[in-house]
Amino acid sequence: MSEAVADGSSVGCASAESAVRAVFFGSGAFAVPILQALVSIPGIRVEAVVSAPDRPVGRKAVVTPTPVTARAVELGLTVLKPERVRRPDAVAAVAAIEPDLIVLADYGQLIPRVLLDLPPRGFLNLHPSALPRHRGAAPIPATILAGDAASAVTLMVVTEEMDAGPIVAVEPLEVRSDDTAVTLEERAAGAAAALLRRALPEWLAGKLGPRPQAAEGVTLTRPLRRGDGRLNPSRPAVELERQVRAYQPWPGSYVETSAGRLIVWRARTSGHESEDTPGLVVADGEGLAMCTAGGRLVLDEVQLAGKTRVAGAELRRGYPGLVGKYVD
Repeated sequence: MSEAVADGSSVGCASAESAVRAVFFGSGAFAVPILQALVSIPGIRVEAVVSAPDRPVGRKAVVTPTPVTARAVELGLTVLKPERVRRPDAVAAVAAIEPDLIVLADYGQLIPRVLLDLPPRGFLNLHPSALPRHRGAAPIPATILAGDAASAVTLMVVTEEMDAGPIVAVEPLEVRSDDTAVTLEERAAGAAAALLRRALPEWLAGKLGPRPQAAEGVTLTRPLRRGDGRLNPSRPAVELERQVRAYQPWPGSYVETSAGRLIVWRARTSGHESEDTPGLVVADGEGLAMCTAGGRLVLDEVQLAGKTRVAGAELRRGYPGLVGKYVD
């Protein structure tokens, strides 16, 4: 195992002179185990980490570093936080490091050609989908929304076209029927870290060669917006149940009711009754359900805006007038 040292480097079994000089690009929580894996690979010397700038977070707007920045500081690594990595000063700062290798995961910005061409031993990305399926900004929510039974983590060469570069190695990933975006991301991050530990030494030794992505089966995802979280009762309940799981923690899933905005944290599907019409809130056992275009969405755990999370049955007892009303 390598050790993080105070001067912002990581030294494995190789000497500093012979080690591969690496830079890591990453921001989100998915990237943290991958950074840790890169630091631990013998013969790799992590010279710097590039992450998004610190941002205000929460109602009190506390300026907070990204998860990757926080971990990099704990490891004693140098951190660069450019607002835009395309800016000449940001490019110059990375180029001055003279990296042999750059590894990226969950960074959030497109990389300019000048940086892609910089490291002689490759600019690699770890992406949490079975490429070419679910390229783009939201592959994990897209995987759950689509009802995919299996996914993967892909190690690929970064190109100017988003997530379209040649594939170096793939690690299969099971998608469970109860996965949320949070649980699937956690397992994907672990799989990505294991994939990097296994595949990167082979890549550097010339034992792994990239292969082009398939031209068929390409799907694209975009960044999620707050409005995407609205649960549309004109869609089938099975799709809405996936949405509830896919859109945690952001943007969440909600309906507008006579009692105010209702956030849905946990739901399941059930059959419909002949009198059901989409958007109608009905009693379902002790709890509540929303009728949809295909079955009912049973609201197992919910939260009125500004209130605490409660079971659907508890909400029904507190707001009996919801039954028989339509959501907006």
